[in-house]
Amino acid sequence: MTAVGIDVGKVSLDLAIEGQIEAARYPNTAAGITKVIRRLQTLKATRTVVEATGGYEEPLLEACCDAGLWIARVNPRQARDFARATGELAKTDAIDARLLALMARLFADRLRPYLAPPPWQREMRDWLRRRAQVVVTLQAQKQQSAMAPVSVRKLAARTIAALTREQAAINQAIHSLIKQHTTPAVHSSKGLGPVFQATVLALLPELGHLDRRQIAKLVGVAPMNRDSGQGCGQRRIRGGRSPVRVALYMATLSAVRWDPLMKAHYQQLRERGKLGKVALVACMRKLLGIVNARRRDELRAEELAMA
Repeated sequence: MTAVGIDVGKVSLDLAIEGQIEAARYPNTAAGITKVIRRLQTLKATRTVVEATGGYEEPLLEACCDAGLWIARVNPRQARDFARATGELAKTDAIDARLLALMARLFADRLRPYLAPPPWQREMRDWLRRRAQVVVTLQAQKQQSAMAPVSVRKLAARTIAALTREQAAINQAIHSLIKQHTTPAVHSSKGLGPVFQATVLALLPELGHLDRRQIAKLVGVAPMNRDSGQGCGQRRIRGGRSPVRVALYMATLSAVRWDPLMKAHYQQLRERGKLGKVALVACMRKLLGIVNARRRDELRAEELAMA
């Protein structure tokens, strides 16, 4: 097995192969990614690791998957902690690439390969990102406009109107994709509105492919142990995919009010003395498990129908 690490930047890709001191640099463009793919294809049985870099790594990930190459994406915090564990305190793009290659060698069996979403999921993901940007900007413009003098407020009103129209167009595009690709599992409970459906469809392609514990850990709603010796620390959630967790939180707020099953579960937890937020997180975990199980059953039914 050949272990490869690629440090992804906005303008460049640094590729390091385990055992080689020098790292090769390629531009982070379509032409540069094509060269990286060709280089990886010349190696045998590669295991490639990159770290998440705010979306700059996605074209490379998707190109590798389309070419049939094994590639995994790791959390930057995980990569940095690994570097410290090796005793490497310096940080350059080449050093990061070599450490990612070492990680690919040591943790190949523990890393989950990246699964590229189909084109419609990529489109949904891009619409969601743009929607989040517009919502934040629109809110900021409204707040600033309220404190501005009348002359400035007129200009701000034009910006607010333009952003409102753009948000409506984005919502329409998202609704269109949801109509084409949503499944009963994703909207079978009360509270699972269009934002939750779009977020899960676009940002959680593993839904239905993992068990309830794995999917809860992936989203970041699984309580983590903090025990040492005879001491038992307080369990807390951490990590995971924050956009999915936020959408799940909002869906759970609605579900514990209007869905009989989730409402009863929440009330039972409160009667047992659980704090409100603790009970709500438990309901988030339960709701996610229900959606995951229903999606798993749908996938199995589809496999049987195709057999």
